[in-house]
Amino acid sequence: MKRKLLIEKTDNKIRTYFIEDGDVVEIHSASASGDHADSFRLGDIYIGKVSNIVPNIGAAFIEIQKGVNCYYDMKDVKNAIFTRKSGKKALCIGDELVVQISREAVGTKAATVTGNLSFTGRYAVLTHGNTRIGASSKIPKVQRENYKEKLSSLSNNDFGIIVRTNAKDTPLDDVYEEIRTLREEYYRLVKAAHTRICYSCLKSAPPSYIADLKNVYMDGMESIIIGDKDLYTRIHLFFQAELPEKSDLLELYNDPAFPLDKRYSTRTVLEKALSEKAWMKTGGYLIIQPTEALTAIDVNSGKNTSKSGSEEGAMKVNLEAAREAAKQIRLRNLSGIILVDFINLKEEENTKKLLREFRYYLSKDPIQTTLVDMTALGLVEVTRKKVRRPLYEEERLK
Repeated sequence: MKRKLLIEKTDNKIRTYFIEDGDVVEIHSASASGDHADSFRLGDIYIGKVSNIVPNIGAAFIEIQKGVNCYYDMKDVKNAIFTRKSGKKALCIGDELVVQISREAVGTKAATVTGNLSFTGRYAVLTHGNTRIGASSKIPKVQRENYKEKLSSLSNNDFGIIVRTNAKDTPLDDVYEEIRTLREEYYRLVKAAHTRICYSCLKSAPPSYIADLKNVYMDGMESIIIGDKDLYTRIHLFFQAELPEKSDLLELYNDPAFPLDKRYSTRTVLEKALSEKAWMKTGGYLIIQPTEALTAIDVNSGKNTSKSGSEEGAMKVNLEAAREAAKQIRLRNLSGIILVDFINLKEEENTKKLLREFRYYLSKDPIQTTLVDMTALGLVEVTRKKVRRPLYEEERLK
């Protein structure tokens, strides 16, 4: 697969466009000013204070700054790193502990924090709270087992290691070296936490456009095209420090007469990704409506009049809609519960085929996405892991 990244700075936004085989498959947007809305990022680590405990939902709320409350799952308590304890119970109001933002705030929903800290490198992730030694399922099985065997000597009671997909073509020594660096960072942070006051930020995650570069799968990457000189300088410094062998992928695009958004029609792509309606090649379209609780996707035959009303015609529209819905879910970064209302089918075998195809397209998403089932009302229920804000939410932030 051929990959390419476009990074541009326009409208006080830094937007990253992920391109695979010529199609934009993801758009990430962040404030260029680094204001309050962008100050609590995925991966930030704080010393927080328990402000409230809600036993009936098994949750607590933890302040990471005055007035900034985050959701905390009580199951995490067994691995908590406390810097101050207020009582004998497992978790008490007033307790101070180390937490990491695991989901950014979305709409009116508070951010989620966890005591299971993660330290992410290019090739591996160190996980406090999960002591398992494992490897990405996208790495070939034989290589996965080899990694588990080679890294078994690192097994301990403090943390675990997960080898990332990016390590697939990387020498084992390089992976070892990164794990050593992550281990030092982990122990240094835990030690420092006991000397810091409440609300201290122990680790600030890099800007999202840098995190994207750190996490993106480089296999097949042809170029990373940057449409702003200052951005190019910052990204080049990051590559020199973290990925010097990939620095030659960076390209500064600097043509005032024909800017990046015109060269690659990024503004048009963005407008379509924010539109309620997504057209399909056969003339049908999807209506995509995010709400606070879930996202509804409605499939319409639209201008597609071929064998209109027939089972064959409905099936043709539905199969294209399955492909397009999976594409739009990833492109718009929709998450949580997603309900898809396909055109009704009469034959059970066709319904099974549609679900099978839809499940296949969803499996291509790098974020965990699951086709749950078809409800009694004929709606297909999909769940997608919430990690960062959806595109429409990122675009609203000033």
